[in-house]
Amino acid sequence: MDKQSMPPDVVVRRLPLYARTLAYLQQEGVKSVSSQELGARINVTAAQIRKDLSYFGQLGKQGIGYKVDELLHHINRILGLSQDWNVVLVGVGHLGQAIARYSGFSEKGIHIVGLFDTDPKKIGNELVGLTIQHVNQISTVVREHNVRMAIVAVAAEQAQDVVNMLVKAGVEAILNYAPVIVQVPDGVWVRHIDPVSLLHSMTYYLARESPFEKA
Repeated sequence: MDKQSMPPDVVVRRLPLYARTLAYLQQEGVKSVSSQELGARINVTAAQIRKDLSYFGQLGKQGIGYKVDELLHHINRILGLSQDWNVVLVGVGHLGQAIARYSGFSEKGIHIVGLFDTDPKKIGNELVGLTIQHVNQISTVVREHNVRMAIVAVAAEQAQDVVNMLVKAGVEAILNYAPVIVQVPDGVWVRHIDPVSLLHSMTYYLARESPFEKA
């Protein structure tokens, strides 16, 4: 889909949060929920929730709210969660191993089908039932398993080369844990996750309360 025809990225980022909250409500036996009640659970205003959902059609009724089962079904369909997704992971260091072992992926229909690294000491070893392969095998695995998404957990200086390989292999979406911004061509989606930068965004607020700041 053309990026210009998509809803704002910030809206798309909130959809999984809505889905997770609705799943909790479903488990609690809640049948319907208002935008106010949903917003109170996730610190989003009722108006924002209504605006976000309006991008995808009429999903609720004024004065009645949303049926939990129906809204969860609609959001899961919007997110493409009515099907399973195969993913490859590049970089099997400490972070990569933790990601590979995380059971939450398969529970939500995301399956890691390939592990890759360049370290000769890692290649050939098994992890979560998969044999770690050299990165030069990425194209083969992507093609054989119809992989459209990848997770990158390599050092900063390796990240762009790895991303280039993934894009060349046909990967269309990349979750990048490397502490560097990577460049991708149009038609490829990338998310950057840098825990240090995220922590620094919080130290800003803590620093405002520091006695050194006040002095």
